[in-house]
Amino acid sequence: MNQEYLKLMLDSVRQGQLSVDGALLQLRQLPFQDIGCAQVDHHRQLRQGMPEMVFGEGKTAEQIVAIAKAMSESGSNILVTRVDKEKAGLFIKSFPAACYHAEARCLTLEHQPPEPRGKGTILVVSAGTSDIPVAAEALVTASFLGNQVDHVYDVGVAGIHRLLARQEQLAASAVIIVVAGMEGALPSVVGGLVDKPVIAVPTSVGYGASFGGIAALLGMLNSCASGVTVVNIDNGFGAACAASLMNRM
Repeated sequence: MNQEYLKLMLDSVRQGQLSVDGALLQLRQLPFQDIGCAQVDHHRQLRQGMPEMVFGEGKTAEQIVAIAKAMSESGSNILVTRVDKEKAGLFIKSFPAACYHAEARCLTLEHQPPEPRGKGTILVVSAGTSDIPVAAEALVTASFLGNQVDHVYDVGVAGIHRLLARQEQLAASAVIIVVAGMEGALPSVVGGLVDKPVIAVPTSVGYGASFGGIAALLGMLNSCASGVTVVNIDNGFGAACAASLMNRM
């Protein structure tokens, strides 16, 4: 339930198209709705400026559909992250208008176009092709939240000239999300080139001594470039949420 939904509901009451009791019935679902398998937070859009979004991993397709139905009834756009192809197929049977972003492993269902709230472009940069699933999750999330987005993939430090050739694109962005596995060096390089917020996302990509992304995480936390912010391993979603808030300021 967002501000526009509430305005329309109140306007309907004012014009006599919706009874006071009918409006109260809808408002009873604020701030949350108990649907058995979940407590759906309808108030989050009003409270935080972004709707509740669903982490699909660990949930059954039936649970995801039930949550999406409750959110749809309140007019919310829906983003579900970490969804495999099988769950996505079952979801789309219930919501044919939904879109599955296979590379990002995300589902989106838009009841209305996202409100454009970003002041600039969020640029998502990946070190390698193997990092693209996490980068794509960030890209889909940032777009879902009403931001202009762009991406630059496979520009890691093993061929630094590939990144340097994109300096104009880096400079034109408002916030930069940098996704990297292995030793996680790319955010430090990007942070040393720009005067923008840089959000570093370590990925679990790498050989044994990368320890499932811990090596990249520690490298990013120890970045010598000032102002680099770090999120959790493989957390493209969290990086996009932070970038979206920054892009509204």
